[in-house]
Amino acid sequence: RAARRSEDEGWRGLALGDSQSIAADPYVELALAASATSTLGLATAVTNPVTRHPAVTATAIATVQAESGGRAVLGIGRGDSALAHIGMAPAPVAMFERYVAQVQGYLRGEEVPFDELPEHRTAETPHMAGSPASSSLRWLPEGLAKVPVDVMATGPLVIGAAARVADRVTFTVGADPVRLRWAMGTHAAARQEAGLAPTRTRPGVFLPIVVHEDRATARQLISGAVGSLARFSVMHGTVTGPVSVAQRRSLEAVHSSYDMNSHFRDGSPQSMALTDAVIDSFGIAGPVPYCIDRLAEIAALGVGRVVIAPGAAASGGRRDALRAARRQLVDHVLPALS
Repeated sequence: RAARRSEDEGWRGLALGDSQSIAADPYVELALAASATSTLGLATAVTNPVTRHPAVTATAIATVQAESGGRAVLGIGRGDSALAHIGMAPAPVAMFERYVAQVQGYLRGEEVPFDELPEHRTAETPHMAGSPASSSLRWLPEGLAKVPVDVMATGPLVIGAAARVADRVTFTVGADPVRLRWAMGTHAAARQEAGLAPTRTRPGVFLPIVVHEDRATARQLISGAVGSLARFSVMHGTVTGPVSVAQRRSLEAVHSSYDMNSHFRDGSPQSMALTDAVIDSFGIAGPVPYCIDRLAEIAALGVGRVVIAPGAAASGGRRDALRAARRQLVDHVLPALS
């Protein structure tokens, strides 16, 4: 139903999270969405390099690609809630970059040497007359377009990894033009340093957006989502990217108060640590004309797409308000930008 509604409303794509403890499996749901739609893009937003072997990730998204007629995108990051709920931390950047490179090899139909894959040793190796010498997706249909890999990146190290091994990058640094210019410059510099040509693919941004005629109410409704996304910019206690002194203090408070049990939740400790300035920097919350102007400002920087973050978990009247805000977004903001 959500996929059909999204296509009918004119969205370009539907992106589903990969967090096994708090959401259903995205690949199963994307396949169902593929069967219910004809033009809607279908993406993970996002998977991670820990909970699945790179061959498993590649075959899952390639299956969605085959069943949808070429509409799949693999969105991937270092991991957050999916890993926290199994007692693990985000993947180290070097491991993340290696994993993305391996997935890319599988998606291109290449042979991936065993010694480049995650290590797994057993106590006894079974005797076989013959066995594979390398790993590949042998089932890929001939002529199937390669699935684009989109890295969601916040810090300079992950932005650099995206520049080297991904097809696309989606920045999770907020909506502030100063921060977006910094991220885009970091990406361009990393490609240049790696000897790669400037990318022709415009970057994306991952943002929460709430449309409401009252700015204060809009900020309150968006605070749960902003708290979770802003945390990426202070994941390890040090703020990445340009911010003011006051914004730095607020982000550090988000870091120190973050409760994963209230991930994306309205009224969470992290949402209560936000100032209006941080909310306005990391999200877009306000009346229709304000939201249109902010999005146009982002587009003018060279951003090619916006992935709308899910609304914060809420109940009662706030849930109704978020539904109304989404209706305003669909009916009045999106048509002005198309």
